[in-house]
Amino acid sequence: MDRIPLPYYRAKHAAEQLVESGPVPRTTLRASQFHQLVVGMLAAQRFSPVLLAPDIRLQPVDTRQVADRLAALAVSAPAGRVADLAGPEVRELPDLARAWRASTGSRGPVVPVRLPGRTFAAYRAGHQLAPDLRSGGRTFEEFLAATAVRSGG
Repeated sequence: MDRIPLPYYRAKHAAEQLVESGPVPRTTLRASQFHQLVVGMLAAQRFSPVLLAPDIRLQPVDTRQVADRLAALAVSAPAGRVADLAGPEVRELPDLARAWRASTGSRGPVVPVRLPGRTFAAYRAGHQLAPDLRSGGRTFEEFLAATAVRSGG
């Protein structure tokens, strides 16, 4: 996140630095984007005749896995910055959009878009990924299937 000039990431990185420079022992865990973030980005377009998907890759992770790791860290001694947690697959966002579309019955075509600017250049460069770190957990399709079962869809 410290290599992507997104205001949200800048704020998170500044908060990490503030905590790290303080006297209180701490543990910091970074996680890749949650499955729910991907769904939220796509669901926001549910009434559009097309589904726009930036031409970037993501490595979405299951929040249950992140919660389990945070719970284990919370009862352990402070460890500073611990190993990042990332999803089991690096995927193209348009591909994730097609999976979401299929799971929701949406019919509009997925349109990959190349967005300009430094933020999306950093995403295209893969700065949000940890390809050598595949922490397991549910894939995006497994998350979608479980979500559909819970919501009765």
